[in-house]
Amino acid sequence: MSSSPTPGLTRFNTADDSEARAVLREVCASQAWGSRIAGRRPYATTDALLAASDAATAELTAEDLAQAMAGHPPIGRPEPGDAASAREQSGMAGASEELRAEMLALNLAYQERFGHVFLICATGLTGEQMRDAVRHRLGNSPERERETVRTELGKINRIRLARLVADMADMTDTARTADPADSPDTAKDATRDTAKDTAKETSVSTHILDTSAGRPAEGVALTLSVRSAPDGPWSAHGASKTDADGRCKDLPALPEGTTHVRLEFATGAYLAHQAAPADQQAAEQQDAPRARDSGAFFPEVAVTFAVNPGEHHHVPLLLNPFGYSVYRGS
Repeated sequence: MSSSPTPGLTRFNTADDSEARAVLREVCASQAWGSRIAGRRPYATTDALLAASDAATAELTAEDLAQAMAGHPPIGRPEPGDAASAREQSGMAGASEELRAEMLALNLAYQERFGHVFLICATGLTGEQMRDAVRHRLGNSPERERETVRTELGKINRIRLARLVADMADMTDTARTADPADSPDTAKDATRDTAKDTAKETSVSTHILDTSAGRPAEGVALTLSVRSAPDGPWSAHGASKTDADGRCKDLPALPEGTTHVRLEFATGAYLAHQAAPADQQAAEQQDAPRARDSGAFFPEVAVTFAVNPGEHHHVPLLLNPFGYSVYRGS
């Protein structure tokens, strides 16, 4: 148990508010959580910091939890460059193709049931243990699962905070080597540079799950448009097509100043391709609208959402021939 401030904790305590929030965003994507942790400084010990994290996690609303989960990738698929998630999910690194495929199917089933990514403190768990956990939790009620997510998030935040403090101690040592005077201004400059280094570009990704077939929707073209004010003009910024996993991973980073994004999915061609079973069902429904016979009741889907600078926004589409929904994922 820690009994006195460490060099890393002292550095965290003395960082200015914006710098502290920047490094805390790497621990947890919830702004409410970061504000509470930064606002309750200074901490006498690392244990006090971790206890404050537990308290802040317990206070998160459902919206806050959703924002926190948006910062976590699906198990087995951390984003390139996300070293923290890759390290935490190392139990999946040597998983067989069969286990990876099973985890993909379970993750999609979980997201369809609960509307968000499956979150678990993966540190120290094997791939099989993670698979067993998601299988078990699929049977939870939404209310019970939300509290399970809160518990797992608390564990993850503790591990990441402890690492943050250790990393800031290393930064202190580096700053001392660079400047023997080790002035407070020098320490703050080094922290500010690190905050800049950890700042991420604003970005967007998506995936499509065909809920009528229970599998990813491959080959759906989409376009990305941006604007820099609520009433500003839209500008085309990129285009892509979903891969075999139903995902678009190659959308370009957003221009500085972007406030809103629009994704337009060309769903008509995909749904028409899947239309044979739908046509048979429509023929049996004599009073069904003629539009159903086309197999593409929704020939396109347009989704507009606000973005925050420096954050990644993953917005999946759950699609079937006669309905769709979207949510903010991770």
